[in-house]
Formats: sequence, structure tokens, C-alpha cells
Amino acid sequence: MKRSSLLFWGGSGISLLLLVVLLRKIDFHSLAEALRRFDLRYLVAAILFTFLSYWLRAVRWRYLLIHERPVRLSSLYPSVIIGYMANNLFPARLGEFIRAWVLAEREQMQAPAVFASLVIDRLFDGFSVMVMLAGVLLTLQLPPGMEQSAAVLRAGGVTTLIFYSVVIASLVLLKVRPVATLALLGKLLKPFPAAVAEKCIPLVGSFLGGLHVSRRSADLMAVLGSSLLIWLSATLPIYLVLVGFGIHLPLTASFFIMVLLVFAVMVPAAPGYIGTYHLACYTGLAAFGLPDTESVSIALVIHGVGFFPVILAGLYHVWSQGVSLASMRKQAVSDGAHQ
Repeated sequence: MKRSSLLFWGGSGISLLLLVVLLRKIDFHSLAEALRRFDLRYLVAAILFTFLSYWLRAVRWRYLLIHERPVRLSSLYPSVIIGYMANNLFPARLGEFIRAWVLAEREQMQAPAVFASLVIDRLFDGFSVMVMLAGVLLTLQLPPGMEQSAAVLRAGGVTTLIFYSVVIASLVLLKVRPVATLALLGKLLKPFPAAVAEKCIPLVGSFLGGLHVSRRSADLMAVLGSSLLIWLSATLPIYLVLVGFGIHLPLTASFFIMVLLVFAVMVPAAPGYIGTYHLACYTGLAAFGLPDTESVSIALVIHGVGFFPVILAGLYHVWSQGVSLASMRKQAVSDGAHQ
């Protein structure tokens, strides 16, 4: 079985199992009543802040690519939206490859170099989450009996920090010793046909060339500042949905839920993180004593805010650029196999 198929079916199985666990906790009559009481004005505000976070991602991406050349936000923003739409529709986070491919095609850039900028993009995300987690653990007073959850968060934070540190150390080594890295890759590819090495080595070279961050202090401050605003604007929809249900928790509680969601989307799941996302959101809300049905209602709305609007917006941008989802997926799979 192909790796992509294994990830799809394995993730779908995990999603189905977690959905069954959640459905057993739901009183559907109470669920409908809770959703009926929701104030839709807060839903509109939550969607607006969600798209603001995507626009800020485009701004940060611009500064991560500025060493290549200045790229228009009118190209970056649609690529971001299309990438997030693809993550909701396709398995194995293909949206990251699709996002890179769409921008490379539109701006006539090398796809491996663009993808390399997204690796740096994700590293900034990872350390932003670490900062957010530290703030939550230092400031949020969890209800009695949640000491185990706090311990899990600390363990998850330490594990993630170690992971990102290893990734950074590996990337630094690749960047500092590119010739030795490419020579080693050539030796590893000797058992394969010569055509494989002829295609892979230039791609890896382009990828290594794209691993670069501007040294200008203004550019670095723009990347750091946009990272802070990205996660603030991505967390505010959670807070707004809670208020829409008449629940007034401190903003740090929304950051707590966001950290759980970040950890949840790392788990293999069906496209759109169905099941893992809902269970993480439910777990975070239940920590504050919310009833099961109300917690599930809120989880459904929070997931919907980041799911349906971005799919509609992504389909619009796909249509406006005159490409098909099938061709993007095919090209992304092809590019992803060589990264």
C-alpha cells in the first residue's frame, strides 16, 4: 500500500474512532438547542479574524521570501487560502505542497525554494506555539483536578521543543555544509537509476538554496511581529465563539484550547482534522466544567469557522486562476515525492 493511502486510511480510522467517542456523549436535542441560541454576530466576527490570520500569514511569507525577490501580496494571499483549503480536502497535509506550487507557478519561481520558505514558516509557527504554551502555563489557573492535563501540556511542549530544535540543527548543518550534503545524497542514490539522482540532486540543491532568512533587522522584526499577530488573530475566533454561546472565559483559556488544537492536528486524521480537532476542543472546554453537549456544540462551530469559509474562498481562488483541483493535487504529490 502506498504511503499516501496508508496515511489516508489510518487517519480516517482515527477520525472515525474519535467521532464515535464524541457522539456517545451528545444529547442531540440539547445540541440543537445550544446551536439555536448561538449569536450569529460573533460567528461573522470570528470568520473575519480567521481570514485576517491568513492575510497575516501571506505578509509573513512575503518577508520570508524577500531574499529571493519581493512577491506581491495579491499572489501570496490566494496561495495561502488555496493551501489551507487543500489541507481541509486532501490527506497528508498536501496543502503545504499545493501552496508552494501555486505560488511558484504564478510568480515563475522555483518550487523547491518556495517550499523551503514554508519550512522556515512552520518553524516560526512552532516556536510561536511554544511561547503561547509557556504563557498559558504561567498565567492560566486550571480548575482543580486538572493537574494531569497541565503535566501533559508540559510534556507535549518539551517534546515539541526538542523536535523543532533537532529540525533547526539539521537545517543549519545542511546550510553550512551544502556540498558535503549533496555529495552524501549522491552516494545514497547510487543504487537507484541515474535519472533519479539527476532529478533529485538539483531539487535538493534548490531547496537548500531557499533555506534563507533575511538578515535585515526590519525584515526579522516584520516576521516576528506578524507571527505574534497571526496567532492572536487565529485565537480570537475561539474567544468570540465562546462569547457567542454566552460563555465568558479569560482570553488565556482560548489560548489553552488553541495549544490543544495545535497538538491535535499533528495526529494523523481524515482531511480537515475531523475527529482529532473536535476531541481536542471538547477536552479543553470540559476542563472548565462545561457540559458535554455544550462543549461539543462549541467544538463544531469553532471547527466550522476554519473549515467551510476557507473551502469556499479557496475554490473561488482556484477558479479565478483557471486551474483544477485535480491538477494541483497531482502536481503536489509529484513535488512532495521529491522533497
